[in-house]
Amino acid sequence: MPEPLDRSFGFAVHDVSRLMRKVFDSRVRALGLTRAQWRVISFLRRYQGANQVFLADVLEMQTAPLGRLLDRLEATGWIERRPDPRDRRAKQIFLTPRAAPVIEGIARAAERTKADALSGLSREEQEDLVDTMLKIKANLMACLASGAVAQDAVTGADFPVRLAAAGAVSQETSKVT
Repeated sequence: MPEPLDRSFGFAVHDVSRLMRKVFDSRVRALGLTRAQWRVISFLRRYQGANQVFLADVLEMQTAPLGRLLDRLEATGWIERRPDPRDRRAKQIFLTPRAAPVIEGIARAAERTKADALSGLSREEQEDLVDTMLKIKANLMACLASGAVAQDAVTGADFPVRLAAAGAVSQETSKVT
């Protein structure tokens, strides 16, 4: 029997992540930051000196849109690009001292959001939760590194009846329009 969706691990993780972003977005809106901007600034705080390709990977963005976003952040004076000593074609990206008040605002919003999210949990429960999430993260990273994901990929052959039915519904819908 399938698990009920209101008890689904995947949906719960997704919903908590989505709601944390929404709460956080509303808190940093007063700073004049978009979600894309605060994400770049937050990741740069962690990965100071990263290049655009690395940043695009961790932010799960394409390099061209990230480049335009970096252009805007550079125009505000919050970041600067410097030549990468290891690759003359690449630039390293750094936060500037002018970004300090923005970083402070992001940190305050993050602390408030974390406090709200963990409200009602004891310190021990909070530590256990983080420990559990870190174990899950390690499991998934190991899964990606081992190549098991590609070997265990679900294919259309696994669900021929469902996919055929979905195709029939799709074809019927296209005839109506």
